[in-house]
Amino acid sequence: MQVEGAGGPSPDFTAESLLDSAEQAFLRAEFPVVRPLLQQLQGEFVLSGTDPVAVRYDALLGALAARAGNWAEAVRRCPEDQDLDEVATGVLHSLALNALRELGQEGRDTDAGIASVAILLWAYLLDEEDPGNFRALLTERRGAPVADALWGQGLARLRDRISSLLHALDVRGGRDDLTAWRTAWHVQLMDPTVVPGYLPTDAGPHALVDLEEAAWHLIDEGRGGDLLTAFTARHPDPGTWPAKLPGNRTCAIPLARALATRGMDRVRGGKWSEALADFGTAVRLGHTLPEDERAAVRRAGNNVGRSRTGGDNSPLVRIEGLEQAHVLLPQDTALAAELTAELVRQGQEVAGSDAEESRRHFVRALTVTPGHPDARTGLDAHLRADLHRALAGVDVVGDCPAAEEVRDLLTRDPGCVAARRWLEGHYAALAISAAVQGRTADARHAAHAMLTCVGVEDTYDETDVDAQLVDLLITAADGLASERDRDALERRVELLHTALKLPGSGEHDIRKELDAALLDLAEHLETAAPPSDVIELFLRDLMRTGTDGRFDHVVTAAYLHRARDREQAGDPGGARRDRDCAERIGAGLPPQVPLFGPVPRRSRRADLEQDTLF
Repeated sequence: MQVEGAGGPSPDFTAESLLDSAEQAFLRAEFPVVRPLLQQLQGEFVLSGTDPVAVRYDALLGALAARAGNWAEAVRRCPEDQDLDEVATGVLHSLALNALRELGQEGRDTDAGIASVAILLWAYLLDEEDPGNFRALLTERRGAPVADALWGQGLARLRDRISSLLHALDVRGGRDDLTAWRTAWHVQLMDPTVVPGYLPTDAGPHALVDLEEAAWHLIDEGRGGDLLTAFTARHPDPGTWPAKLPGNRTCAIPLARALATRGMDRVRGGKWSEALADFGTAVRLGHTLPEDERAAVRRAGNNVGRSRTGGDNSPLVRIEGLEQAHVLLPQDTALAAELTAELVRQGQEVAGSDAEESRRHFVRALTVTPGHPDARTGLDAHLRADLHRALAGVDVVGDCPAAEEVRDLLTRDPGCVAARRWLEGHYAALAISAAVQGRTADARHAAHAMLTCVGVEDTYDETDVDAQLVDLLITAADGLASERDRDALERRVELLHTALKLPGSGEHDIRKELDAALLDLAEHLETAAPPSDVIELFLRDLMRTGTDGRFDHVVTAAYLHRARDREQAGDPGGARRDRDCAERIGAGLPPQVPLFGPVPRRSRRADLEQDTLF
C-alpha cells in the first residue's frame, strides 16, 4: 500500500515498509532501532485512526510501553478485537505475555486495564481456529512443527493456566463470580466481549463484562448455583429481585433459569419448602414452568411439611408450602383441595386456643374453595360466639361482626336467635343515630332493614317504618330516664325532640315526655352548670314560656343570677337586659308576643322568638 507522506508521495519507501521494518526489529529484540523507525513513520506520514497502518503503529507502541512498564499507555494503545488480525502476531504475543507477567506482580489484582489486555490477547492467540497464526509463530521459533495432538493439548493447558491465575487474582481482589476476571476470560473465549480499558458500571468494581453477559455465561456453563450465590450476597432478600433493583433488571431471566434449576435439584433432594420458594421467585421473575417443573411443584406441594415417620409434621409449614404451590398452579384442583383440607384441619385444631388464627384459616379455606361446608361451619361457629359476646357486652376477638355476614348467617340458619338480636340492635343504633343527625332517609332505611330482618311481616310500608323509628327513639329515651348525668339528660331530650318531629309521633304523648325531660335537664343545669347553660337550653326553643311554671322559674333564676354576675363584672347594660328578660318570663307573657315587642318587617313565628332576648 502506497501512503502519501506529509510533504507528498515518496518513491523510496512507504508507511507499510517502515512499519514492517519496525516490527521485524521489535521481533529481533533490536529495540533501539524500533522507536526511530516509528518516529520517522509519524513524521513522514499522516496516520488515520482506523487505517490498518495506524492500528499496527498503535499496537507496536503499546508493546514498547508494556516493556517499559507504562501500562496506562499500553492499555490505551492495545487494539480491539476487530483489529487484531491487522497486527503482527509476534507483537501481540509480546504484549500479551508482558500483561500476564505483570498481573502476577504484587498489587495488580485490581488492575482491570492490564487484565483486559491479557484476556483479550490470549483469547485471540489461543483460539481453536488460530486466526493470528500463533501456531506458525511457535513453529518458527521452535524450528519444528507442532503436532496436532500436542497443539490441542497445549491450547487447553494454557487456557487452564490462565484461568487459574485469574481465579487466584479474583480471590485476592475479593471479586464474586459476576465480576470475576475468570468469568470474563471464559466469556471472551466463547464470544469476544472484552474491550481494553472498558469497565462496565453495572457488574461491580473491576468487572470486565456486563452483568447480563456474566449471568448468562454462568447459566450456559451450568453454574446457576454460583450465579445465585453471587447475587444473593449482593441482595440477600430474594423478594427484591429484581423489581426494586433497576440496575439489575437484565438479570431477571438468567436468575429465573438458575432458580428453576435449583428448584428441580431441591425437589430431587427432598427440600420441599426451599424448592417451592425457588419456583415462586422464578415465576415472579418471568419464568414459565414447563411440564416437568409443574410436576416437581405438585410433588413438593404433596410432601411439604410432612416427614416420613409423621413425627416431625408441621401443619403451618405445610399450609405455607401448599399456598406457594397453589399460586404456582392455580388451576390444579388436587392442590387446591389439599390446601383447603389442611386449612380446615388447622382451623379446627386451634379453634379453642387461638380464635383469630382459626378464623383466618377458615376464611382462607373458603377463598380457595368457595362454599366448603366444613370451613363454613367453622366460621359460622366463630361468628355465633362473637355475637353472643357482643350481646353480653364482652369484647369481641378481632374485628366486630359485619351486618352482611350476620345477615348471611341468618339466611343459612333462620333460627339463630343471637343473629336476629344482634341485627335488631345494630339497625336500631343506625336508625337512631341517623334520625338525631337529621338524616331521615337513612334512618328510615335502617328502620326498614331492622323490620325486614326481625319482623314477622313480609313487607312494610312507610307508615310502619315511621312508627318503628318513633318507637326506637322513645325506647332509647326511656332507657335514659333513670340517669342523672348531664350527657344522659341531654341525650334524652335530643331523642324525644327528634321523635316529636317525625310523622309517626301522633300515637304517643311525646310532647309531655319532652317537657318533663327538659325540666329534668334544666334543674340539673341549675345546680351543676353556669347560668348561661340554662339560658342556652331555654333559647333552643324546645318549650313555650308558660308551659311549665317550674321550668320558667329555673330560667328566670338563671337570668337573675347572670344579671348579678354581669353587674359585678362592670356590665350594667347586660345586667339590665337579663333582669328585663327575667321579669317578662316571670310575668308569663303570652306566646304570641315577643318579649321585646313586635319585630318590624319579619314574619312572626308561631312559637315565642326567644332568640330575640339578646
